[in-house]
Amino acid sequence: MAVVAQLSPSSYTETTRLSSSQLSLSSTHLSSLRRRAFRPIIGPRNPTISCSVNQVQAPVAVEQDDPKSKTNDCYGVFCLTYDLKAEEETKSWKKMVNIAVSGAAGMIANHLLFKLAAGEVLGPDQPIALKLLGSERSLQALEGVAMELEDSLFPLLREVKIGINPYELFEDAEWALLIGAKPRGPGMERAGLLDINGQIFAEQGKALNAVASRNVKVIVVGNPCNTNALICLKNAPSIPAKNFHALTRLDENRAKCQLALKAGVFYDKVSNMTIWGNHSTTQVPDFLNARINGLPVKEIIKDHKWLEEGFTETIQKVRLRGGLLIKKWGRSSAASTAVSIVDAMKSLVTPTPEGDWFSSGVYTNGNPYGIAEDIVFSMPCRSKGDGDYELVKDVIFDDYLRKRIAKTEQELLAEKKCVAHLTGEGIAFCDLPEDTMLPGEM
Repeated sequence: MAVVAQLSPSSYTETTRLSSSQLSLSSTHLSSLRRRAFRPIIGPRNPTISCSVNQVQAPVAVEQDDPKSKTNDCYGVFCLTYDLKAEEETKSWKKMVNIAVSGAAGMIANHLLFKLAAGEVLGPDQPIALKLLGSERSLQALEGVAMELEDSLFPLLREVKIGINPYELFEDAEWALLIGAKPRGPGMERAGLLDINGQIFAEQGKALNAVASRNVKVIVVGNPCNTNALICLKNAPSIPAKNFHALTRLDENRAKCQLALKAGVFYDKVSNMTIWGNHSTTQVPDFLNARINGLPVKEIIKDHKWLEEGFTETIQKVRLRGGLLIKKWGRSSAASTAVSIVDAMKSLVTPTPEGDWFSSGVYTNGNPYGIAEDIVFSMPCRSKGDGDYELVKDVIFDDYLRKRIAKTEQELLAEKKCVAHLTGEGIAFCDLPEDTMLPGEM
């Protein structure tokens, strides 16, 4: 008699494929549709059943004698397979791109995943596979996310896989969007958050190093994102350090919005906006190099005191833009963060407009600005649209800008010392000068 076994969380993954062609359900699948629930069954690796046009793992029940056995328990159209190779022969689909997302059951991902599946980032002819990483606590919510993606009928979404093991979910990933991180609890110091989240990103870096594409592009969103990105890249020595980004695009977008409002123009008239440094209250929104209608901001906005104080503090300070949003909305800026992730990805796969640039937290080795090396620091970047970037050289500095860049640089150097035990650089020593948390870290 077959035994239905409970699946251990460490081995749980669920693979799904969506179809745009006429496919039929087997009796096993119809039974699964009636159940509409996950009941993982331990099965051997080899047995297969014919499911539409492809071969998939059969959910054959056996005695639980191998806890590492992988399982699939299909339900709904997730059971249906799609012969992408055959479709490529009849349509001009590009090769499928694997996108891994951590924290995939969270609010940011809830906005982001549907933008990815709709083709808003990689284009209307680019099939994708989503590999969604969660935790034991969020696994049921991940199933709900997968069901919503199923019901949305995205023709570009060819595969969805959910689970809690980064070594499985990051396999062959060409993009890794690392959103999941622990928020700071009551009484927790920034140093404590650096250690707790740093361990998460050290493990994820090791997983990327082991199984991801060698040219995977990594965008770290979980805070403190600059130092988490540094930890991640240090634990992934086989992946170019240049491929790691810390998300500062939301800060750039907020800065453009404030300059546009002050100048009385639409935001698309604001260009060359740089966020320098750390994603914290020491970050430096650069109004010296920014432009409005192609002219220097300081020529358009004559209130220079507002630029140095009101504008800068609105972007930097917890009590202002981000904090005010939380106060009014009752939650952090999940939707606008998701949009900024989309913007950050598009900046790497779309050629930067002539003369413009974008902000991203990137590895400082070889930078032309004299900023300390071996940290992740937000700087102005340009891309040819090939996923790579180069640092902008034609920027200007004054004493005001240099002084503030030096402050955020010192903070990142101090954070680096806090996580030395996670980057392979010795014993950690943490002496952060002040609390510079941003909304979303709380």
